[in-house]
Amino acid sequence: METPPGTPKKKSVEQGPVLDGSDIMELVGNEEVFSNFVEHKFQELDRDRDGMLSVKEIEPAVADIGAALGLPAQGTSSDSDHIYSEVLNEFTHGKEDTVSKTEFKEVLSDILLGMAAGLKRDPVVILRIDGEDLLELITGPSFEPEMASIFSQIDTHGGLSLRDSIIKAFEKLSVDQGMPPSDSWVVENIVQPALQSCAGHDWDRLSVSQESFSVEFRKAAECVAQHLKDQPVIVAHSENTFDGSGVKRLLSNKFELDKILNAALENMPKDRNGKVSKECLRVALDVVAPSAGLPPIGVVEEMDKVVDDVFKMVSADDGKIVKEDEFKKTFTEILGSIMLQLEGNPISVSTNSVVHEPLASSSTLLQPSS
Repeated sequence: METPPGTPKKKSVEQGPVLDGSDIMELVGNEEVFSNFVEHKFQELDRDRDGMLSVKEIEPAVADIGAALGLPAQGTSSDSDHIYSEVLNEFTHGKEDTVSKTEFKEVLSDILLGMAAGLKRDPVVILRIDGEDLLELITGPSFEPEMASIFSQIDTHGGLSLRDSIIKAFEKLSVDQGMPPSDSWVVENIVQPALQSCAGHDWDRLSVSQESFSVEFRKAAECVAQHLKDQPVIVAHSENTFDGSGVKRLLSNKFELDKILNAALENMPKDRNGKVSKECLRVALDVVAPSAGLPPIGVVEEMDKVVDDVFKMVSADDGKIVKEDEFKKTFTEILGSIMLQLEGNPISVSTNSVVHEPLASSSTLLQPSS
């Protein structure tokens, strides 16, 4: 399997599998295999053997889906708990007390295909951060320039102690430099224990020079690297480049574009003459975005700026009421302008998120039937 463009190439980061959704598509696409898979999972969950799944019986499947999505355990985050609730509602339709095998199969198929589509669009590379890159950074020639740059970004005269400055500096290091994203789990389980083991007696002082900052940060980084060696952190890394190619493909397929636009227009408010407000153009763009290889509005700041510039250029925000044909014409102009902007200046976005459970046991959702 090929590695997606832009994947970190540093040898010392141990790279695991590339998750691109192909395995999931293969599973769901084979009717016989998927039916056997569902049968096994259903029997596994149906503890009382009544041929139906109660809400309590389906909860392990919801937890597995959360783990497969890389979510922290249920109960640890209000944001992720909301997603767990949504997944449960998908199975129960928000009101049913039990779920039949047919319903279970349909919903599981939808969820898995959605996961596969997301992975195909943004392949995920699993990285194992074990401290080696961090040691390479603090012993290499780029350490001092990097520390000078980070020191200039930290307001060391604004009431931050040396300890707080060191914690802020870890937040500014990247995965390529050997530091996992500084979410609350990493701070509580890696950074803080490491700092407790090597903190200097004067780390609470408020006035910090660049030289003393570099010296003390190096000590702290050695301790963090040791903690990472003892307790490696698994990171899911994905990269995506928006270069207009997806928009170009969609614009070249007028039938597909019309079909998607007509479906979007069906759900938009119209006046008594069937006209639509141009204010709905942004809603339409969000609907079409997946088919055009674009992110949803509000997710990628650089993309939002491109969209805003294009909307100003074609006066798409003037609030006028227009016929559907004119709406479609303006929308097509918007897509064409976005394509040209991205072809000239592609936007690359990378994300890194900590997988909070050991990868091998994080989810049994897709493990082979026993």
